[in-house]
Amino acid sequence: MSDDDFMQASDEEYDFEYTDEEEEDNGDVSIENKYYNAKQTKTTDPEEAINEFLGIPPLEPEKGEWGFKGLKQAIKLEFKLRRYQKAIEHYKELLTYVKSAVTRNYSEKSIDNILNFIEKGSDDPAAGQCMEQFYSATLQCFQSTNNERLWLKTNIKLARLLLDRKDYISVAKKLRDLHRACQKEDGSDDPSKGTYSLEIYALEIQMYSETRNNNQLKVLYQKALKVRSAVPHPKIQGIIRECGGKMHMSEENWKGAQSDFFESFRNYDEAGDLRRIQVLKYLLLTTMLMKSDINPFDSQETKPYKNDPRIAAMTDLVDAYQRDDIYKYEDVLQKNRDLLADPFIAENIDEVTRNMRTKAVLKLIAPYTRMRLSWIAEHLRISEPEVQDIVSYLIVDDRVRGRIDEHNSTFEIDSVADVYRTTSISGLTDSVKQLFTAVFKDDEGFRTSVQDTPNTYPDVLSGDIAGAALDGPRRSNRMRRGKAGYMNLAMH
Repeated sequence: MSDDDFMQASDEEYDFEYTDEEEEDNGDVSIENKYYNAKQTKTTDPEEAINEFLGIPPLEPEKGEWGFKGLKQAIKLEFKLRRYQKAIEHYKELLTYVKSAVTRNYSEKSIDNILNFIEKGSDDPAAGQCMEQFYSATLQCFQSTNNERLWLKTNIKLARLLLDRKDYISVAKKLRDLHRACQKEDGSDDPSKGTYSLEIYALEIQMYSETRNNNQLKVLYQKALKVRSAVPHPKIQGIIRECGGKMHMSEENWKGAQSDFFESFRNYDEAGDLRRIQVLKYLLLTTMLMKSDINPFDSQETKPYKNDPRIAAMTDLVDAYQRDDIYKYEDVLQKNRDLLADPFIAENIDEVTRNMRTKAVLKLIAPYTRMRLSWIAEHLRISEPEVQDIVSYLIVDDRVRGRIDEHNSTFEIDSVADVYRTTSISGLTDSVKQLFTAVFKDDEGFRTSVQDTPNTYPDVLSGDIAGAALDGPRRSNRMRRGKAGYMNLAMH
């Protein structure tokens, strides 16, 4: 073979190899371009974007990262467009990539992000059913891979879904399984899984709070507060503290409720959770129940929300309560009936209203001894039976001494002036007797000084203070001045 022939053969072989590699690179580039082009169109034309994303997996000779990414984007768009069955179908296809096409950490993070995405978008019953299928498929896939972290996360999400449905039997069973997974062999909590334990406690606390099992709730609440090894999301702490506040409210422990609601608000605020507004309303409600004059917006955390229109009604209620303005209070309640849409506020606002009306009744009846119940009702703008209920409470609580004439619908307050006068006179008599005992001993009376005339006689005392025969006007005047002084002392 000549040199020219050899060089020609070498060039041909080299050209063939170069062309092969270039085709491989061009294939990867075209897949990557297809993926990013689809991402650019997903906001303007989601239908076209879904088709582009789903067209990526067939372009790969083997399951790879670009196919995984394409399926992940398509699933989110399908769920957003409420194509739930298609989303489930492609999610199951995505799960076949996690064992070989992508790394364990990347697959775990991606799966968790998808589950978080669908959890936030579950705003209708069909989406809820779809979520349960997502969780079941995930658990089935990762059961064989022994990925405990993802197993725990998915089961916690499933328990949360069941709690939202109020399927308490299924929730209780799921929580028992989760507790066992977070415990050591001796049954104590595993410190290495403290974050998961706290999330499980939070779910269990929510369940017992909804079912009003206060005995069990108190035990769990104390256990949750003792978990020190966790670094939980502030939202979890917000949930636990909110339920603790509601527990304290049911026990009429207003101070404990105020402390927990404040901590709950602070944690929700840190997490950026919208639940902070509702919990702030609970905090304001507790301020009124505590009969506190402290402004709840004095703290650094609550001050930015003082003029927030979402809590304006509750702020006005607190202001009227602290100024004892029953008319303003009732007016705010009438104009903001949506406040009572929250069952917790509706349940506890009655106690605040009762306190307001009780104070108003006491203030109104103070100058009078006899009045009609209808007159009180008219002034307070409430019904006559409500007035009778409040007055009865005041009588039983011994805050007012009086009686209700149901036949004539009147209320008569007992006059206590005579009682007070009798008590005062009795006290005055006791004081005079004590003074007499202290000044006059052994019937000695007033001793005369050396300068006094020897012909004078000692006082004769019998019962009340009385002067005996004294010689000379000077002695008589001194006796009168002494008696008046003692009486003044006794009065004071």
